[in-house]
Amino acid sequence: MPLPRTPSQTVGPYYSIGLCRRRDNDLVPGGTRLHGRLLDGAGDAVDGMLELWDARSHRWGRSPTDADGRFEFTIAKPEPLGNDAPHFEVLVFARGLLEHQRTRVYFPDELKANAADEVLAALAEHERASLLAQPENGALRFDIRLQGDEETVFFAV
Repeated sequence: MPLPRTPSQTVGPYYSIGLCRRRDNDLVPGGTRLHGRLLDGAGDAVDGMLELWDARSHRWGRSPTDADGRFEFTIAKPEPLGNDAPHFEVLVFARGLLEHQRTRVYFPDELKANAADEVLAALAEHERASLLAQPENGALRFDIRLQGDEETVFFAV
């Protein structure tokens, strides 16, 4: 007799009913807006949810994506720690993913800190670019691509 499937092995209705979809995305009310889209390899919107973590201050937030794959957070730049450049850890949950994906978002104005960051230094230039937010109208834009030519770098959890 086969063993029953666990939630991480099922895809489909479990995602919609199994996770809290409420928006709790103001890490720092009145801070900088960080927004973007969650996209598949063809550039189409993905139904998902993102969590943003700042391990240094234990701040975190959650944002579901809308019908166009858009998400949004209000943030303040984290303090650097050692040789780590200021960044947030990002967890991506989406229909079709058997396990969440982990990536990072770095700040484009931290040239010296980003150059010294060991994680960024270990990546090729195009891979580093996938982890840098881009300035856009007084905010920061960070699109996450789950696959394809411009795939965001993901890390083992």
